[in-house]
Amino acid sequence: MSPLHSFHNWSQNLADVGYKLPVLFIGHGSPMNGIEDNEFSRTWAKFGNEIPKPKAVLVISAHWLTNGTHITAMENPKTIHDFGGFPQELFDVQYPAKGSPELAEATSKLITSTTVGLDHDWGLDHGTWTVVRHMYPNADIPVLQLSIDYNKPAQYHFDLAKQLISLRNKGVLIIGSGNMVHNLRMIAWDKLQESEFGYDWAIEMNTIFKDKITNSDFQSLINYEKLGAAAKLAIPTPDHYYPLIYSIALQDKQDEISFFNDKLVGGSLNMTSVKLG
Repeated sequence: MSPLHSFHNWSQNLADVGYKLPVLFIGHGSPMNGIEDNEFSRTWAKFGNEIPKPKAVLVISAHWLTNGTHITAMENPKTIHDFGGFPQELFDVQYPAKGSPELAEATSKLITSTTVGLDHDWGLDHGTWTVVRHMYPNADIPVLQLSIDYNKPAQYHFDLAKQLISLRNKGVLIIGSGNMVHNLRMIAWDKLQESEFGYDWAIEMNTIFKDKITNSDFQSLINYEKLGAAAKLAIPTPDHYYPLIYSIALQDKQDEISFFNDKLVGGSLNMTSVKLG
């Protein structure tokens, strides 16, 4: 079956939505947000009710780092509990959303800059299910993940993501899930219970990131290493930052940009999230 025929078949199995779905970047924070009823999870649930119901959800999670690019292609992705030291209640969670081998294949063919592997071993890690289970608690929408090739720079991910933009017209909700400011080594554990606390450098970078996103200053966000000493503290490793690059690459010129869950937690982690469109 040709790539175009495969994508056509997948599209024909879905109603033509006739409009472009938004793109989200979600600061997912602690895995506990997956089971807690808090301001962050309530906002995710609110978006699930407000956004037109998608035909599928595609997540680029900070927690699936690979050599090369892969997409989950199984019928029934498992719920991955990729963390430790949390209550048993969190490990007991299962999010039984279906996958979509057809969409996985069609999406892999949209990406021409590299070969995309069809993965049957991964599943839905906590960067995905902790968020999506609040948005779609009935698990009645297929959910897929696209991996992050951790050997590649931000520009590579930006260019790759642009090839997915047609999915927005096909009823696919694309979510980047990470955190713009993510320095776990510097978390002020004694401040976690405060409603909001951020180190000066974290506050500075949160402001800079929002400014660059608002002004569609993609090159500054791609070349984040040049944003100064505060950026080095905010992004000691790019795993949680790269999902933002995927989201902003999918921005349309007509998209309205808005921020939500705009808070700092524990001094060195921000939950700041973005809706494009």
